[in-house]
Amino acid sequence: MDQHALKFMEELTNSFGPSGFERDPSKVLKDYVARFSDKVYSDKLGTLIFEKKGSADRPAILIPGHIDEVGFIVSSINKLGFLSFNPLGGWSDQVLLGQRVVLRTEKGDIAGVIASKPPHLMPPEERTKVVVMKKMFIDIGASNEDEAKAMGVRVGNPVAPESRFVTVRKKVFFNGKRKGEDVVAIGKAFDNRIGTWIAAEVVRMLAEKKINHPNRVIGAATTLEEEGLRGARTTAYVTKPDACIAVDTDIAGDVPGIEENEASAKMGFGPSITTYDSSMIPNQGLLKLVIDVAERRKIPYQLSQVVADTDAGVIHMANAGCPSITLGVPARHVHSHAGFFSMADAENCVRLVVEVVKELDKKTVEGFTRI
Repeated sequence: MDQHALKFMEELTNSFGPSGFERDPSKVLKDYVARFSDKVYSDKLGTLIFEKKGSADRPAILIPGHIDEVGFIVSSINKLGFLSFNPLGGWSDQVLLGQRVVLRTEKGDIAGVIASKPPHLMPPEERTKVVVMKKMFIDIGASNEDEAKAMGVRVGNPVAPESRFVTVRKKVFFNGKRKGEDVVAIGKAFDNRIGTWIAAEVVRMLAEKKINHPNRVIGAATTLEEEGLRGARTTAYVTKPDACIAVDTDIAGDVPGIEENEASAKMGFGPSITTYDSSMIPNQGLLKLVIDVAERRKIPYQLSQVVADTDAGVIHMANAGCPSITLGVPARHVHSHAGFFSMADAENCVRLVVEVVKELDKKTVEGFTRI
């Protein structure tokens, strides 16, 4: 992988940006894409949009990847200086206790820890139960409400996981035989800064390698996906795409306790092509083209179904409708403080999107909806 692109991935995922508070990662992205995009602008919900013109202005091919991450928002400060909170995006209660967080205030960032009553003080029957989120609190080291407020805390402060981006190089084996090497990334916000990174890298590849494409490519870092796909709605209104290739994470099912029929994608076996998700059935002509391109170009891929919504769920119904599909990078432990994904999968997703974009001329795109 290009080291500049890897550094961009690290800076992007380390950035503070829960749903509704995405300005920091958006600035990182803007600085990166400005040097190779023909046009950079935003909508009024904060989605950053960047374009690369090809040999024709239409069709317009939208490649969205949402830039928000799951986080929290302070809901109250009690008399002892501890903070209650509400989730931004979906969280499992079981992954929260003992985790470090960053609280953003007007006076600067504050370190904190999600905690609850210690098990030593729980009766035996309570120790065996899962502590629910409403019984947790964030400890920032304050001893009373006045101290917390003096530190800059107020109701409405956003909170993000504290987790640094790191990589691990590993030797790959398949059926007992060595199959090269891969780099596994570990960190937060992979859902879905990975998709944002892929959209940026597609535009960069088209520009720097001077790849001919018969369309106008529009990358988008959509906001507020974890709070109801909100940025995707305004992005579709602003860009009026003729086709959409949304890029998101997929749930990697190669961990203990998950059956093949629950999540079939595996980390390191290529990007997933989503054949169904909770918000969209992909356009069948576009789906066939993506599979054909992957096979012709010998790009590894996996067919997947996802029990979650993606940005394409609202984009495919925008305006008069938009042929759409979602590609995913399988990631372990999504919506937690530390996820895992294969850098090879991310790179192969970039390759696949670039190769598909090269074939999306006006006649092909119009054929997706011809009856």
